[in-house]
Amino acid sequence: MCCAGPVQPDPQPRQASDDTVPRATDPFHPFWTSETMMHKVAKTLLFSLITAAFGAAGAAQAATPIKIGVQAPITGQYANEGQGIADAVKLLVKQQNAKGGLLGHPLEVKVCDDQGEAAPAAICARQLVNDGVLAVVGSYTSGAALAAEPIYARANVIQTSDGTSDQLTAHGFKTFFRNAPPNSAEAVFTAAYFKAMGYKKVAVITDHSSFATGLADAVVANAKKDGVDIVDKAYISAGSQNYTPVLTKLNAMHPQAVYFSGYYTDGGLIKAQMAQLGMKAAFIGGDANQNVAFAKIAGSAATGAVIINVPAPQDLPYPVAKEFLSQFKAAYGHQPPSVYTLTNADGLRAVLYTAEKIKSVEPSRLIPALHKLSNFQGLTGNFSWNAQGEREGSGFVAFAIQPDGNYKITYPAAAAK
Repeated sequence: MCCAGPVQPDPQPRQASDDTVPRATDPFHPFWTSETMMHKVAKTLLFSLITAAFGAAGAAQAATPIKIGVQAPITGQYANEGQGIADAVKLLVKQQNAKGGLLGHPLEVKVCDDQGEAAPAAICARQLVNDGVLAVVGSYTSGAALAAEPIYARANVIQTSDGTSDQLTAHGFKTFFRNAPPNSAEAVFTAAYFKAMGYKKVAVITDHSSFATGLADAVVANAKKDGVDIVDKAYISAGSQNYTPVLTKLNAMHPQAVYFSGYYTDGGLIKAQMAQLGMKAAFIGGDANQNVAFAKIAGSAATGAVIINVPAPQDLPYPVAKEFLSQFKAAYGHQPPSVYTLTNADGLRAVLYTAEKIKSVEPSRLIPALHKLSNFQGLTGNFSWNAQGEREGSGFVAFAIQPDGNYKITYPAAAAK
């Protein structure tokens, strides 16, 4: 108590007896009902609570998932491409989690359907940023990727896309990494192909998308440098189905080849309608025509159509690609719809590889490291990312569609089988 004097020592210390020795086995001994007992219990309880709290916090931290976003056309006219991209990401994430996740954290996939269009793409970008994703794979179309790009850049979210529009790397956003070669590189190869095939007169068709117009303009510029006469550059409205008026006009100009820079959904119809009109000109399609649906849309007219792109999945010679294709088919019962399933898979694989290499997913460390990625062993060949996020080290081929719908590389000779 507050006013009590000092306690005097007992002049005759007592011998310990059974009554004065606390008995640990006797909870009803006076010792265990004293303040001493309550202090000991309180300390023990407090220690237990602190230990449990720290343990739970540590466990929670270790189990916190790292989120990977997919922004792609899951529905709409390019749905099979978007679904292929989402399936590839899910497969890679499942495989990574089976190995223990990324730096001890499980990976979790968040998918948003942008339908391949700009307005939904911007909505998807905001949603995935709010979901707290580390990186986003997509989108498939350049227009959708362009709409999302500044939103990811402001949020410091990594974006890897197969969009080939040169505008995507022109803005200088450090968060953007292209996983397919750009339009400018494809245009140089395409012009060289025209020259190698002896085409002196070529008609060009494009839709109004940023991707297709950019590719068409680049092809026209490079072809003219090589002495090719571009007899006309005609525009179509994507998805309008009937292209005979445009083709009839072009046929009267007697081109040796018709080059189409847009997507496979229109390219297949153009090739079919060229056959219906009896056009003798060769059909040459840009990279976005490389999809299994092209041959289905064009029907028997698909045979002989030439498409320019990086090698198709079945033509990739790399063991890592063959293994992934086998795993993809085992998981989903079919092969990927196009090579863009694999280029987007490569984008994610490169991000995971780099994070493991630097042992960090902090954007301030990961983004600069990605810009220094060099000679990465991709499913679609070895590649690097430069300071602009441009993919370097990919070669193009021209392949002709065979009667069974498969592709056969015809140019360059070194790549042809």
